[in-house]
Amino acid sequence: MVKEELRITVPSVFRCPISLDVMKSPVSLCTGVTYDRSSIQQWLESGHDTCPATMQVLQSKDFIPNLNLHRLINLWIQSSTLRPGANSPRLLPATSPAISGVRANLLMEKIESQCCVESLSKVSEFVSYCEENRRFVVRFDGFVEVIAGVLTRKCVEIEALEMAVGILYLILSENGVKERLNKLILKSNRESSFLSAIVFILQNGSPDSKVKSVRVLDSVALDSESKRRISDSQDLISVLLQLLQTNDDDGQSLNDAVTSILTTVSVTRSIKSRLIENGVVQILSNSMTEKSLKLLATFSSCSEGRSAISSNPKCAAAVVEKLLKVSKSGTEDAVVVLWSACCLNGDERVKETVAKGNGVTKILVIMQREGEGRVKMMCRDLVKALRAACKDLCLGSYETKTTHIRPC
Repeated sequence: MVKEELRITVPSVFRCPISLDVMKSPVSLCTGVTYDRSSIQQWLESGHDTCPATMQVLQSKDFIPNLNLHRLINLWIQSSTLRPGANSPRLLPATSPAISGVRANLLMEKIESQCCVESLSKVSEFVSYCEENRRFVVRFDGFVEVIAGVLTRKCVEIEALEMAVGILYLILSENGVKERLNKLILKSNRESSFLSAIVFILQNGSPDSKVKSVRVLDSVALDSESKRRISDSQDLISVLLQLLQTNDDDGQSLNDAVTSILTTVSVTRSIKSRLIENGVVQILSNSMTEKSLKLLATFSSCSEGRSAISSNPKCAAAVVEKLLKVSKSGTEDAVVVLWSACCLNGDERVKETVAKGNGVTKILVIMQREGEGRVKMMCRDLVKALRAACKDLCLGSYETKTTHIRPC
């Protein structure tokens, strides 16, 4: 039988003002404020000469044990944690991991000076707990900047980089964080170091860290300048394409994250052309997803993209296969890709591939579902373009303005 755990509220006077944990060895400074011995020692050894709670300059750094408080804490622990049938006292936290303002400053100093994994781990645990904790970190002056700074420093161990990325990923949805990170990282002279850190994580990090690092990067690419800077990193683009090529079905989250960032940065013809030259259409054709359709639709807006789609026999077949199996936006992207290859490029091989894959029937179903608009117009054009390739289907007299599927 599972024993019921005891949840208790800790009196605030028993908590250290720095660590916010129950004090094990309370000591008092000359200002009269009591701290846990280990916490105040750490504060003073860091070079501070003030009382953390009052910020008064200390006339003496000596402290004396607070025996009365120590005795009260011990009595409270015994009365609070000993229950009938319990073998030993046990104290369980009633609230989330806590960080006071003083403790936050200490953590920031350690992270800034040493990239301390232990300190990053404590921050990670804190922000993982609840939205209130994430808001605390975002609003605390300089905290986001210190965490982001870990990703712009040289010779940082992979564990610290992964921790920093994880923390940023958790606070991305907080108000103004994306904009702050954009200015801190992609619009400063630290951009190169940041992108190098992302590449290092993508090459050496855990699968979860890879996904988070790509999503952080995608989220802070807010304008054309930021997108251009990301796409100008050949090392980053090469690693992203390699991940897309070698990723299997078990890594769908990473596949989607990589495809999404490539779509985000594909804003100019030169970027699209560079990605196409690196074989991205072939890679997408081998593992077609809804995100892949979005990226292919982006490529189909330029002649190089349409040519690459048309020249790859697998691509059109994979797109037709996804018709009616994806969301409304995914269906629209698929129609755009087929329309670009069949109507703008007029490639007969693509038309044949679409017809053999039962593409005409699927396009007619989409036409029937769609109201008047761009997608329906493209479907009409596709049916007209595909007639010659569908001699075995009764499309010769089919009027594309009708809203039903005429039986053969």
